[in-house]
Amino acid sequence: MVGRGLRAENFTVEIADCGETAWELATASDFSLVILDLGLPGMSGVELLKRMRRRQMDVPVLILSARDATASKVENFEAGADDYLTKPFALAELVVRVKALLRRGANGHTQTRWIADLEIDLLHQQVMRGGQKIGLTPKEYSLLEYLAANSGRVVSRTMIMEQVWDQSFEGLTNIVDVYVRHLRAKIDDPFPIKLIRTVRGVGYRLTEGEAA
Repeated sequence: MVGRGLRAENFTVEIADCGETAWELATASDFSLVILDLGLPGMSGVELLKRMRRRQMDVPVLILSARDATASKVENFEAGADDYLTKPFALAELVVRVKALLRRGANGHTQTRWIADLEIDLLHQQVMRGGQKIGLTPKEYSLLEYLAANSGRVVSRTMIMEQVWDQSFEGLTNIVDVYVRHLRAKIDDPFPIKLIRTVRGVGYRLTEGEAA
């Protein structure tokens, strides 16, 4: 439910169903924000939070929990949480808190991704390349943000479908190719350096680029 709601707001979301998977994702990818449920199976949310801070991960962390006792809030803030939202909650409030944390960013830095001369403003969902503003549709932006979050890594069409379209139907992966073509037409075709690479038989990779 949270994932669907945030994707509807054009955020790119990855979901872990247990603490161990969450830890693997946190150490393998560069996330702008972590929304952490304390009731994760396996490794608990607070243990995961402590591990992240011990590893010097300064990504903002928003805690979700039904535990509304002051002691629980104090424990998690002391462990390194940046915000704490008790259940049940309204999705609109979650979105406002997410945007506030992204605005603040890790250690107060602005939330901007750079890949070569491509600039992605995660908070305002704006894209520029070579100083030129590029207009993208919400789905094109979500696709670009997902590729950027996995910059340098190959992502399959199925992975893109699951994360950007929130579906897992193999037969629909041709939609990914269509949107990649749209994205290339806007961020690659007008420029000599190409950033989106096709990995034949596998998927796509956003890289620092090569000359055409």
